[in-house]
Amino acid sequence: MIDNYINTKKSKHSLMARIFHWGFVLLFAYGLIKQVQDLNQLEEVSLLRFEVFFAILFVLLLFIRFVYMKKTQKSFLPKSTPKIQKFAAKTVHYTMYITLAIIPLTGLVIGFLYWIGLKSSFIMDGIISIHETSVLVMYWLIAIHISAAIFHRFRRDGVWSSMVPLFKEKIK
Repeated sequence: MIDNYINTKKSKHSLMARIFHWGFVLLFAYGLIKQVQDLNQLEEVSLLRFEVFFAILFVLLLFIRFVYMKKTQKSFLPKSTPKIQKFAAKTVHYTMYITLAIIPLTGLVIGFLYWIGLKSSFIMDGIISIHETSVLVMYWLIAIHISAAIFHRFRRDGVWSSMVPLFKEKIK
């Protein structure tokens, strides 16, 4: 698998890949801004409906993005990149996908449990715990991802410019 994780001849990811990447940055940020602060807010049926719609849309787009990226895009890590670094990059990316799926899926379960009347139960507490932990893990993954992007910006190896539309580096 790591052998497929190679640099391509193109200088950047496709337009669709960049739209997916930056679109998910915006979708995730929107989700954080509009998040439910208190379970009792779910009493408002229109909010509950919107949260369910948003979560389903998010998971659907995430799945489409994953399939698209897996089938059409290659890594821009230079061939000389150490195997451990390639493994770390893949691990962070796959963990981001998993965590980005867990957050809305647990949100859907929370909404369902609330809707059927299990507002304060052991099950609800457990799902909320998984949901909150996933958000925390996502923050760490985002920090690692941004740090790696900045690292590659300073290395001037083309990784930064393959996805970021600003501050293009002059490749060595």
